[in-house]
Amino acid sequence: MKLISGNPYLKKKDDEVLIDSVSINEIAEEFKTPLLIFLENRIRDNINTFTRVFSSEFKNSEYFYSFKANFLPDICRIIKSEGIGAEIIGLLELKLALKLGFPSDKIIIGGPYLPEELIDLSIKNGIKEIVVYNINDLKTINFYAQKYNCIQDVCIRINSQKYRTRLGINLEKTKLIQLANLKKSLSNIKICSILSHYSTQMNNIELFIKNLNSVIENIKILLRHGIKIDNINLGGGFPEATVMSQNQLKKIARKIREILDTVSINYKNIYFEPGRYFVGDAGLFITKIVKITDDKWAFLNIGNHICPKFARCSLRFYNASRINEPHKYKTSFAGIMPSDQDVLAKNYFFTKNIKEEDLVIVTNTGAYCLTFSNRFPYSLPNILLVKDNTYKRIFNPISDKDISINSIV
Repeated sequence: MKLISGNPYLKKKDDEVLIDSVSINEIAEEFKTPLLIFLENRIRDNINTFTRVFSSEFKNSEYFYSFKANFLPDICRIIKSEGIGAEIIGLLELKLALKLGFPSDKIIIGGPYLPEELIDLSIKNGIKEIVVYNINDLKTINFYAQKYNCIQDVCIRINSQKYRTRLGINLEKTKLIQLANLKKSLSNIKICSILSHYSTQMNNIELFIKNLNSVIENIKILLRHGIKIDNINLGGGFPEATVMSQNQLKKIARKIREILDTVSINYKNIYFEPGRYFVGDAGLFITKIVKITDDKWAFLNIGNHICPKFARCSLRFYNASRINEPHKYKTSFAGIMPSDQDVLAKNYFFTKNIKEEDLVIVTNTGAYCLTFSNRFPYSLPNILLVKDNTYKRIFNPISDKDISINSIV
């Protein structure tokens, strides 16, 4: 059987498409399009591949799933069952992680906005680390740590120095003096980690090297000002697993370890925060063509409202109704939003023959599509979870209404 989109859980058998071991025709007969489908076995495979590769290079590695990539409870439960921690950016995500039973010592929380309610709940529940993007947040963290009579571990998010990035702290002289003074005066916090996240969809090993070198340089700077860092957090930025080969992942892990071995940096643990790598290629849309223009534009019944460009997914398009026909003829895909901006892909290689009602598979939609979607005036799709030869609906737009995190928690 031939793989589709390089995904071992999307296969062509004769003239039929199998989603894991379920026929796409069986699913299409039961549910109307569009449909969003997640592959449980692919998520587990991706987690096992990632952790195996990095654990082979680092005996002291820890992994935290980025909830913002996809916070559907059923997806997060799968990830929790594999022993992965949670990387959280806001109060609602924290409430969800605690509701799902993620251990507090496997939760890292932080972002450019840390409201007091978030800090209070984090420290009250004994979460592992709070990541600060703003030095002034240290005072608030210390206040609540005093309230609960504990020492709260803190991670400093540094500015990665990527062109025009504004996230994180730039450790110039005045910031360093301020940080050193706060460390002395705030007795209920411990600055123990450093985080740098360089970019997204990083398939080039040089980008990981740049990120690591920035971390190493800032660790040395902090040490000169009396601040010793125990843990290194290199964030995420990994693309979908079908985009980054295992060999490339191994090269990145090995290179990171080799660089750290050659510098005089003593650290206890190294953290990674994958989101897209775990779930990106485990999601796919089943959609249909609703209109075809003379200049080979195919309009699908999804669009940027539910499959947004901002998600930066590596979209792939396949004609499931004509899966055996060559996909080598340039076709452009648009969505159903009444805007010329609703373009999903231009001049993508597709089948020569296309008709309205043809089923189309859009792969690599498991990360950020839901979290960045705006829904526009359209209803949400049914969402299914497929495992082996079974499937279940994990979201019904009629009864569940919305997938926003507000409705979940």
